[in-house]
Amino acid sequence: MGEKTKKKNEDEESIGHFVLDIIIMFAILMGIYYFVFSFFLSNETVSGPSMQPTFENGDRLIAVRHFTPKRNDIVILKAPDQKGALYIKRIIGTPGDMVTSKNDKLYINGKQVAEPYLNNKYEKQAHRLGELYTNNFTLKEKVPKNHYFVMGDHRDVSKDSRYFGFVKRSALIGRVVFRYWTFTQWKTF
Repeated sequence: MGEKTKKKNEDEESIGHFVLDIIIMFAILMGIYYFVFSFFLSNETVSGPSMQPTFENGDRLIAVRHFTPKRNDIVILKAPDQKGALYIKRIIGTPGDMVTSKNDKLYINGKQVAEPYLNNKYEKQAHRLGELYTNNFTLKEKVPKNHYFVMGDHRDVSKDSRYFGFVKRSALIGRVVFRYWTFTQWKTF
């Protein structure tokens, strides 16, 4: 009887160690996840139509927090006109740039810049109706140091720098690098 009791105690101890190991491993993984998403990555959900068709409402994204902003980067930013809200936009103008849109053509510092991401059903519909997809505008000043000019890809509905002005570098939370939801639309940026 003594050996059966000893074996039973060893089995119970083994199960207890296994459960404790699982709990410790789970805590370590949660700590790593929290650390990575607090300091290096950002997990965001798209809300609204301003970046259609590049991103649809409900798309889930991963953004890197530490990055050097460049033209055409898609960024998550603190909304300058709505406390606590976040926007997703594309960087169009960088510090020192003069931005102009005329007849649906974008000019940076006087040179036309291609915008292939605008070749979509929304632009085509606007043109069919005889309308501009991006209203004509010319900035009154160059983009200031440590600021950016951002616009949404769905130009006729996007609330962006054309309305709220330049965005400070400190307001840029992250650069979008991956869409993981919806599964059929996985894509890196």
